Amino acid sequence: MEIKINKGNWDRVRLSDVLTKKEENDKENAANRFDRFLKVDHMDAESLHIKRWASQENDDEINPTFYKIFRKGQILFPTRNPHLRRTALASFDGICGEKTLTLESNEEFLIPEFIPFLFHSDSFYNHTIGAIVGSTNPHVRWRDVADYEFLLPPKDQQVKLAELLWAMDEVIESEKKLKEILEISLNSQIENEIHGVDISEKTIEMVIKELSRKTKIVSLNSLGIFLKGKGIMKSDVIESGIPCVRYGELYTRHHRIIRNYHSFVDRATANQSFKLEKNDILFAGSGETITEIGKSASFVDNIEVYAGSDTLIFRPNEMDGYYLGYLMNSQLVRQQLNKYGTGATVMHIYQSDIKKIKVPLINLENQKMISKKLEQFASNIKALQTKIKSSESLQKSLINQVF
Repeated sequence: MEIKINKGNWDRVRLSDVLTKKEENDKENAANRFDRFLKVDHMDAESLHIKRWASQENDDEINPTFYKIFRKGQILFPTRNPHLRRTALASFDGICGEKTLTLESNEEFLIPEFIPFLFHSDSFYNHTIGAIVGSTNPHVRWRDVADYEFLLPPKDQQVKLAELLWAMDEVIESEKKLKEILEISLNSQIENEIHGVDISEKTIEMVIKELSRKTKIVSLNSLGIFLKGKGIMKSDVIESGIPCVRYGELYTRHHRIIRNYHSFVDRATANQSFKLEKNDILFAGSGETITEIGKSASFVDNIEVYAGSDTLIFRPNEMDGYYLGYLMNSQLVRQQLNKYGTGATVMHIYQSDIKKIKVPLINLENQKMISKKLEQFASNIKALQTKIKSSESLQKSLINQVF
């Protein structure tokens, strides 16, 4: 997106000229005065919106050491790990960590609605990343952030630019909200199409018993064979070559269906690894949390692809790979997998446990009908995601032109 911006009458300023660092602390009583506690992890990359926080209602999430107060309308800039681009605009009053800068606009120079976008410009982040100090705890200091220089337009132009940037932001947020709705609908549709049983507030045993009244229930072990991936260390991965799937990618890159490949190996490594067949299901044998173990995705292509170690493979006798991808990530199956997870710092699941998973017995024709419906949902979500990326790219282009 290219717009003609005449910066001939813009003034060069430093950030400290137009923003004030506020320090409002209450070590004794902040936790009693405010319900919302904002951690850095609650702030999304390259988004000015705060959509999550900890509260008094959930004591497990509260950090009692927080005492720095932020106010609605302030810009919140975490000084730790600035490369994560987590600057946000406060939409409520609350408490944050002491290493988060709370900045207010100097309205003598600024339209408050204009300046927040500066914090997501490439120029600003290049400046802050260049000013990082510390290796084990990388951070920036306010004096270095304050020294950032940029061209500031007159107020009348700030108004027009702010209106355009926020209008674009509104479009992006609306698209993201629609995507969330579609994803919730897809999750609901998966349960309805595959199980057709309400599982809310019921134990796994109760749901399986209810499901067994309408269809035959079998263990996964009766529907195919179980195998193990092998080889493919991190050092084996190259930029291009023969595609492969590593266990960590099953909970970072792939969701339900393996649609793209992100790792590749040479012929020598491939020959020492496990070759996949169409409709194989790959499970992650380990993970850092109980929700990660047993995360799976189906391989639906007719190409040469290999699976690395710590992946567990289910090879079905005669089943639709797309259907399996949705089935293995359905809530009922995930709950069964979570039950079998073991370990302390690293969680593990074993073939012997996955074999016990109970699933409805559905014939191949109906599997394909179900997967076709669900894939249409997934296709709509993918199209919307593409649209969101396009909208974000346009907004980013404008931000970088302005700042």
